Amino acid sequence: MKKILLAFDGSHYSEGALLFAKKLNEKSPVLVTGAFLPQVNLANLWSYSAGSGHGNEFIPLLDNSNAESIQRNINRFEAFCHTNKLRFRLHKDYLNFAIPELKKESRYADLLIISSELFYEQAGTDTPNEYLQEVLHEMECPVMIVPEEFDFPKSIILSYDGSESSVFAIKQFAWLFPELTELPTSLVYVGKETTLFPDEQYIKELISAHYPQTTWVMMEANSRKCFAKRMAEKIGACVVCGSFGRGDLSRIFRKSFITDVIAEHRLPVFIAHR
Repeated sequence: MKKILLAFDGSHYSEGALLFAKKLNEKSPVLVTGAFLPQVNLANLWSYSAGSGHGNEFIPLLDNSNAESIQRNINRFEAFCHTNKLRFRLHKDYLNFAIPELKKESRYADLLIISSELFYEQAGTDTPNEYLQEVLHEMECPVMIVPEEFDFPKSIILSYDGSESSVFAIKQFAWLFPELTELPTSLVYVGKETTLFPDEQYIKELISAHYPQTTWVMMEANSRKCFAKRMAEKIGACVVCGSFGRGDLSRIFRKSFITDVIAEHRLPVFIAHR
């Protein structure tokens, strides 16, 4: 059984995240923990750095109706879990800045599922916004970013660049979802070298041990935009990729086709880092 953390912020309620958890439960039993975070005053958001390490920064709520909105979401969450026979727990009443608290929650979870469209969408118009990027860096478990409308995975797309992070994500996905590794899989390398995959012998041995139906795809770096468009148009795929350290995080989101896939809000994206 896997423990899955679902994060809801303020008045936002992600049907997509819950439906994805429900589908996972149909494949293999899960325990779902709902984390209900307050909607914060984003005018003050960046005055309270999650990177400070204190973990006790307080940011004022936007208004008094926030508690009522959270309670309505909790009621909907409980009703959904009861109706669909999902084991669940509730964590609420966060008074601290959401990222440090959510980071602690993620330490004790196998997977965090958040909405690519709704999670603190007021933090910015870019997708993923700065707040979502921060979450992807800070979390201590893999993250599944899901659109509100999606087709549950019928195929897997593994993003590979030879880095430790990309290999770690490929292994994490296989360990977490062995029931999905039998699906048709594409291992995609996008880079300057177009004759050999990085560490080709090693990655082929690893992939053959976990993903028996794998097609190998090599793309030139300057074709990533075109490839991202093709990926976004695929139906029923899940994209797997590694996340990088804080210094490289903005670079990967500026340049990677993963950004475009997330922005299209069509495919679930699995991101893992050490």
